[in-house]
Amino acid sequence: MQKAETPYRDAYTRKELIVIPGGGQPNMQQLLQQAQKMQQDLARAQEELAQTEVEGQAGGGLVKATVTGAGELRALKIDPKAVDPEDTETLADLVIAAVQAANENAQNLQQQKLGPLAQGLGGGSGIPGLPF
Repeated sequence: MQKAETPYRDAYTRKELIVIPGGGQPNMQQLLQQAQKMQQDLARAQEELAQTEVEGQAGGGLVKATVTGAGELRALKIDPKAVDPEDTETLADLVIAAVQAANENAQNLQQQKLGPLAQGLGGGSGIPGLPF
């Protein structure tokens, strides 16, 4: 006597059922409203990031770079002590380091502002335009 296969045992034909609490259909209007609110919250947070400025520095503060939370370079301050006409390479390295530090601070700010919103939209990965 052969043993009968149980339904849905095969991995290729197995389907999972989504169970809605209360046994009803999902309220599409409510889902659309939630998605629209999340989209508005995300747009508002992105606008705040574009207006917020963060700073990075190098050489003990000899070079300071200011970027927006969106990563746009807004200002670069160089202390005259950092300027040596015989050694422009060091100055260039300090500028690069300050801009990189400012961009790291901007990315941290993006994570703080957008991270929770991105998780609500599906885990934070694969959302176009977001760096995380």
